[in-house]
Amino acid sequence: MQFSEHWLRTYANPALDSAALSHLLTMAGLEVEDTQALAPDFSHVVVGQIVSADKHPDADRLQLCKVDTGAAAPLQIVCGASNARVGIKVPCALVGAALPGFNIKQAKVRGIESFGMLCSAKELGLAEESSGLLELSADAPVGQDIRDWLDLNDQLLTLKLTPNRSDCLSLLGIARDVAALTGTVLNLPAITAVAVTSDAQRKVLVDASTACPRYTGRVITGVDARAQTPDWMVRRLERSGLRSISVIVDITNYVLLELGQPLHAFDAAGLDGDIRVRFAQAGERLDLLNQQSVNLDTDMLVIADSQGPLALAGIMGGNASAVSDDTQSIFLESAYFEPAAIVGKARRLNFSTDSSYRFERGVDFANTRNALEHASALILQICGGQAGPVTEVLNTLPARAPVTLRHARMESVLGITLVPAAVTRMFAQLGFEHAVRGDDYLVTPPSYRFDIRIEEDLIEEVARLHGYDQIPATPPQAALNMLPAAESSLPAAALKACLTASGYQEIVSYSFVDLSWERDLLGNATPVALKNPIASNLSVMRSGLWGGLLDTLSYNLNRKQDRVRLFEVGAVYAAKDGGYAEHTRISGLAYGDASPEQWAEPARLVDFYDIKADVERLTGGMARYEPASHPALHPGQSAQVWLHGRMIGWLGKLHPKWQQQYDLPSSPLLFELDLGPLQQRAVAAYREVAKFPPVRRDLAVLVDEVVPLQALMDTLKQAQISHVVDLQLFDLYRGKGIPEGKKSLALSVFMQDTQKTLVDAEADAAMAKLLELLASQHGAVLR
Repeated sequence: MQFSEHWLRTYANPALDSAALSHLLTMAGLEVEDTQALAPDFSHVVVGQIVSADKHPDADRLQLCKVDTGAAAPLQIVCGASNARVGIKVPCALVGAALPGFNIKQAKVRGIESFGMLCSAKELGLAEESSGLLELSADAPVGQDIRDWLDLNDQLLTLKLTPNRSDCLSLLGIARDVAALTGTVLNLPAITAVAVTSDAQRKVLVDASTACPRYTGRVITGVDARAQTPDWMVRRLERSGLRSISVIVDITNYVLLELGQPLHAFDAAGLDGDIRVRFAQAGERLDLLNQQSVNLDTDMLVIADSQGPLALAGIMGGNASAVSDDTQSIFLESAYFEPAAIVGKARRLNFSTDSSYRFERGVDFANTRNALEHASALILQICGGQAGPVTEVLNTLPARAPVTLRHARMESVLGITLVPAAVTRMFAQLGFEHAVRGDDYLVTPPSYRFDIRIEEDLIEEVARLHGYDQIPATPPQAALNMLPAAESSLPAAALKACLTASGYQEIVSYSFVDLSWERDLLGNATPVALKNPIASNLSVMRSGLWGGLLDTLSYNLNRKQDRVRLFEVGAVYAAKDGGYAEHTRISGLAYGDASPEQWAEPARLVDFYDIKADVERLTGGMARYEPASHPALHPGQSAQVWLHGRMIGWLGKLHPKWQQQYDLPSSPLLFELDLGPLQQRAVAAYREVAKFPPVRRDLAVLVDEVVPLQALMDTLKQAQISHVVDLQLFDLYRGKGIPEGKKSLALSVFMQDTQKTLVDAEADAAMAKLLELLASQHGAVLR
């Protein structure tokens, strides 16, 4: 919501400068997002009138002008503007004037003395470009400072309003708050019913009485639609971000900004029969003012006549009944539409309007007729004409239920002490009807405050008027007790620290993602869909974290970061029994060189075993890996990760087709694991440290190429052969001397006894049992 500070001060003018006023509004919950001066600083520029304009004797494109600036004698000024002519009034910079970027001095132009400069809008810093002098209206007083005449000392304020404060989508609403916050007198615009001088009237029928509880309208005949919009109105519209269109449209927009009530003017010549407020019928179409032709849904409220829809109620009018320069009679509409009947309809049609923005949030239903009268008066004043009687259809308006505020509850929430008289004074400043019932207040919110519904809303109002910055920040006081930390549970922060120590950086991405990520990367055909996505590419909830990691990788690669390590801990969602299930996972991505560039180690790309080592650190070396296929991963370089007897995630290299689709120079390595199992840790238990030396024996066997090492290690460890304390692979060999389809695996076997030194016979027996197990269960042969 952008508005002119000077316009606001015509209704409430506190003794505060612009900066203090902005701070006051922000601290009251009406955040001033931006403040900018209407015009840059310049001085000694006045209204001047050209009284003569003769050709420069030595330059074809220059004129020698005599300019009346209110001084004793006209000034001689050389001017090259094409629109410089006798009689017009323009800004005149006097000698000594300081303009944006340069100063004005007495000078000679082609041998002729020039005592100032006639200015364009660009030279005053009011426009980026201009084609000639800035022409002023005929009533501009000669000699007056141009900043005062054009009100250029104004400030433009932009509020970032929260959806609940629809009452502040108008100058009147903002002024109410300023007056309440500062105790300033509120000067409401004087609105009186215009004199009815015509019997022209049009019947109104409201079929959708719940969606439209109040509808008012009147016919105004004999209007001059070609009349000029007054400069003061054009300035206020432009400073609120609206351009001047035509006088009748400008007036409805002006009332919208001033009072917050959207209005619409129909060309009476384009109407046939009665005005009817109803829901659209199946198959109806409407050509809108924005040149868009739309198919109307049956839940869309329309204003219609006997021929069909004329306008989308509360959103936009139609072309067929639009006001033009040839319009002579209008039907002026002012109505209250229930927010539920308007919300979402404009977005469904891929546009938004100032009217729908307000009706969706709620407008003042008690101000509907006042706005009609105010707009009627402005039309009669500017365009002439005769006003007919007001037609009004009134049904059940929203009830304003009283809200009870407990004084003790208010002080408990705010943490301050307030005397009851101060609280009632605040409610009076806000215009809230209220009564005191013992220690409680019974407050009836006004028609323009849709956000006041529960006790907490009133507490917030008290806090706003008291001043958030006046509420002391009292540190909480509480007894601190050491909480038990279970040894069997590892905090997520420890897992994050593990990855951070390995060179990873944490990211946080959206939980809602593109449908294609779910379908392609995760093979999820039934993701949890959002009912109201914020964007078309964020329409479903994620069931995995890889999409966000890959998107962040692309972002970094586009910025010349060619070695990337990322991880994320976040929730994932899956459809379940008509609802969804939520789980927390930890996921990582590695891309680029295995190590930072250095002199002591040759460069190589990160591979499967590098990222597997990172997963090993997360699992404490307790995980098992099984080859498996995943839609996102390379079929020959992917594996399931198992921990504590359950599959907890995946590990592997991105599939080449997704590498190509994401336009990546090479494929990154990815992992994703359930967080819960990683946090489970066995409680440390005492184990006697052997005082006797260990015995190492090496065991080399031939097995089929397809037999995984993990299967051999599981077999040997599960057997729990006496004295064997550790097994490690130290060699893998294929080649000369090894039959085709076979591989040689060499294991280091460590044996130890805590009570005595092992003898050869005991070690030989353990080795024989190991070999026997490998031969019987995996067909291994001693090499």
